[in-house]
Amino acid sequence: MTNMNVFLIEPNQLSREGLRQILSGCDITMVGEAANAGTAGPVIGGMDLRPDLILIEPLSMAEDVRALRALSPQSRIVVLASDLCIRSLSSALAEGVHGYLTKSISSEALIQSLQLVMMGETVFPTNLADIFISGRMLQPRPVHSRPQTALSPREIQMLRCLISGLSNKAVASQLGITEATVKVHLKNLLRKIKVLNRTQAAIWAMNHGFEKRSDASNAEIAMVFADA
Repeated sequence: MTNMNVFLIEPNQLSREGLRQILSGCDITMVGEAANAGTAGPVIGGMDLRPDLILIEPLSMAEDVRALRALSPQSRIVVLASDLCIRSLSSALAEGVHGYLTKSISSEALIQSLQLVMMGETVFPTNLADIFISGRMLQPRPVHSRPQTALSPREIQMLRCLISGLSNKAVASQLGITEATVKVHLKNLLRKIKVLNRTQAAIWAMNHGFEKRSDASNAEIAMVFADA
């Protein structure tokens, strides 16, 4: 893998020093660091080349991510949180970040995760599947009616499958259609509800009062992140 340029945004100086040491032993170059997104902006803006990846502590998540995207749209953004906060995780997913990791991760797993992100993957905590299963990701907001977006019965079925975390193969089996047809429906559904990926679609569905299927398994949910 070619060298990766990383900009670190972390309020704790000791944590910044530790991360700098961890990342220095591989093909990762720390091109800059800052305590928060506000101070990072002028630094990144003054660089000749924008960083390949921005590693950020979830402070004011939505505002920070939007500001960084506007400043460096080609940079991939990964959140490195002190713990798994459902609110910040939900916000990160909604903003379409490329990864959400916690500081309990090992140094080897951190490096591997960052490399996967640069290869085009999206990485999240392994127990995110359990959060989907238990329904703790988001409590659906009270709704008096379905959203104005017109969804077909098949698209509603797709949404419920996504909430349950079913893979394309599992969705095809549940609905009695081919995987190719599932992909077509999924593409149309994402465009219709204006989200970027199936994880955001599941969050959208939960926020609009849709219920998950009751027959999903943990194994099926774990596959969501492999074929998203």
